Amino acid sequence: MKVVKFGGSSLASGEQLQKVYSIVMSDPERKIVVVSAPGKRSSDDIKVTDLLIECVEQYLSNSKENAPVATLLERYSSIAQELNLPKDVMEAIEADIYKVLEGDQSKPEKYMDAVKASGEDNSAKLIAAFFRSMGTDAVYVNPKDAGLYVSDEPGNAQVLPQSYENLYKLREYEGIVVFPGFFGFTLDGEIATFSRSGSDITGSILANGTKAKVYENFTDVDAVYSVNPTIVENPKEIKELTYREMRELSYAGFSVFHDEALIPAFRAGIPVNVKNTNNPSAPGTLIVNERHNTNGPVIGIASDKGFCSIYVSKYLMNRELGFGRKLMQILEDYGVSYEHSPSGIDDMTVVLKEDQLDPEKEAKIVARIYDELHADKVEIDHGLALLMVVGEGMRHNVGTTAKASQALADAGVNIEMINQGSSEVSMMFGIKAVNEKKAVKALYDAFFVGVPAL
Repeated sequence: MKVVKFGGSSLASGEQLQKVYSIVMSDPERKIVVVSAPGKRSSDDIKVTDLLIECVEQYLSNSKENAPVATLLERYSSIAQELNLPKDVMEAIEADIYKVLEGDQSKPEKYMDAVKASGEDNSAKLIAAFFRSMGTDAVYVNPKDAGLYVSDEPGNAQVLPQSYENLYKLREYEGIVVFPGFFGFTLDGEIATFSRSGSDITGSILANGTKAKVYENFTDVDAVYSVNPTIVENPKEIKELTYREMRELSYAGFSVFHDEALIPAFRAGIPVNVKNTNNPSAPGTLIVNERHNTNGPVIGIASDKGFCSIYVSKYLMNRELGFGRKLMQILEDYGVSYEHSPSGIDDMTVVLKEDQLDPEKEAKIVARIYDELHADKVEIDHGLALLMVVGEGMRHNVGTTAKASQALADAGVNIEMINQGSSEVSMMFGIKAVNEKKAVKALYDAFFVGVPAL
């Protein structure tokens, strides 16, 4: 049995849903279909989830007359009309949308979750109705009825362990199960959503719970690419990569998956196949626990901007017991988390997301480092980008760091810092954000140009 998930671009119109139906029906093992809310039909369109968020903001500010409810309803009605669905399908969706919008607003975060979740929920109801209209035995299943329980953390819900045993019962349904992504229910019966792109998480959870043979994730690209295609034209596709590689790439800016999305499938050892709704015959990319390192040391290059670093220097730092802990405690006191922390014998750099700081907080942190840790020098460097060079093969390959460093040097890009994880699956370079694209192209040319397909 396969769990198959379709993203928003695959569900944006009646034409797209016809493709989805053909894909599901072409393989009898595709029994559970996880769906997102309808996405963009074109580059200047608006996602249903974004329309729902705007509705919430207007309702909470007592300006519901400005909420784009009509636009929201039109998105569903246009799909229903394209598919010639009975009027009662759209009537039920319209009633549900007004019900959630007029719901309890006393806890804004939970109100937001309930409204956002309706995007996926109504998408699932519409798709199940479409499948039935085509003569297929299909049923919409609500996460509460399936026992998908999550923690009470609005917008960042975590699946509870008992959910997996509950979800195994989905295998007992005779026909196609259409399941809304993005949300579950707390033990108190309230809706809580996963973080954004949470439908990928739902698919991964269901694959684990139902012990699926494979988790197929359909999107709008033929495969995962070795580098961002908006930076490098026609980059190489990756045929196979490991979960660890995918997580490193997702963290560093790859937009194919949310960086937490694959954890449930990974823990169950279930392969994930990324495929294209618009070109389903393409093999896509297979994400597995282990692969044979036949593609050279590097599988992908990712980058992300919006970072800064706190550099701390103190003579004989290495002999001072607890220095690193005390530094991290200061950051914790101000609610600041860090990404990387390369260090030397007399200095230490902490890399963090720049949006966590403002001038006032920054000044207080620097003052405390001087006062409490008696540092010789404290400097904050803004406007950084992180480059991530990823590949399981780097563990067994000599000279990868030298090759990357030389490529950056030849491109005139100065390296602000280097950090290689203890797993040796990734290597991080900190550079000035203005050099991001130039640096990515240089690394891609070094590791992929003239190299066989991955």
